[in-house]
Amino acid sequence: MNPSVTVERASEALALRAWVDGRNVFVELHDGRIVGFPAARFLRLRDASEEDLKKVRIELGGAALRWEEIDEDITVR
Repeated sequence: MNPSVTVERASEALALRAWVDGRNVFVELHDGRIVGFPAARFLRLRDASEEDLKKVRIELGGAALRWEEIDEDITVR
């Protein structure tokens, strides 16, 4: 195992939970932090319906957020 990969992976932010409130996306990270951003920051999220925006899923073991209906992926890192 490459030690530098292990250190990098350990410090990488991973999502435990994601949700949408209004037009803002929030993510709870594995270290307890909660971060948020306006959907308008990303073109596909900005143009998404509120219903589609709320269909966020956590993918890749917490490394990405996915919106299937609007074909958008955002890395958590």
